[in-house]
This record gives sequence, structure tokens and C-alpha cells, in this order.
Amino acid sequence: MRRSKLSDLEWEVLKHIWQINDFPVTVRQVLNSAYPDGQKAYTTIQTVMNNLVKKGFLKIKKLGAVNVYFPKEEFKVLQQNEMVNFVKKVFNGSFFNLANFLISSGQLSIEEIKTLKKILEQKSGDKS
Repeated sequence: MRRSKLSDLEWEVLKHIWQINDFPVTVRQVLNSAYPDGQKAYTTIQTVMNNLVKKGFLKIKKLGAVNVYFPKEEFKVLQQNEMVNFVKKVFNGSFFNLANFLISSGQLSIEEIKTLKKILEQKSGDKS
């Protein structure tokens, strides 16, 4: 099933839902976790979470007078799907081009490059 894309605020709310990691969650829990200083209104988060239900990212259930929400899939699955879409759009589907860009961009520290090199060496050793 192809779902709608996520806005920045929807991503932010989903990340906080997974950080809470005690399902189901309520709008109040997400609001208190994500915006403890009242940066967003309850109704804003409620609208975002209901939109995430409509888009197929969350499930909703009524417990008494309160709506509770469950993620429909693991965060890692959502990350993977979003990354594949990003790579298709920006790098013509080539993860090699993405990796080359990241390494050439100057945004990685020497330590991060060394760590990536170790990961690549381990991966190439796994396949021999």
C-alpha cells in the first residue's frame, strides 16, 4: 500500500511516539514528551496524530473516553522506506551515489570515516 508522505511535524511526532516506546500512547503523553514547555497545542498534536491514522502510520483505539494510538510498524521499517524514497528521488536510486556523496561532502569527521571503513571491511569479509 502506497501511503502519503510525512511532513516534518508528522516525522517529529512519530519519533516521539517511538521514543516513549510504551504502547499505546495518548495525545497528552506525546505532547508532554515532545513539547514539555508548551511549544505546541494539544489540538495540534491531536490533529497530527489523527492525520497519521488516516495516512496509515498509526492505529487508533478508544479506551473509555480516551483515544490511544499504536504505530503500525517499527520505526526501523519506516526509516528504511523513507530512505529508499529519498535515494530514488535525490540519487536516482543509487545507494552507492549516496555513500559517495556522503564521503566526498566533507561533512563526515575522520573518526566517522574510519568507522565506516571498519564497517565496510567487516561486510566485505562476511561475503568472502
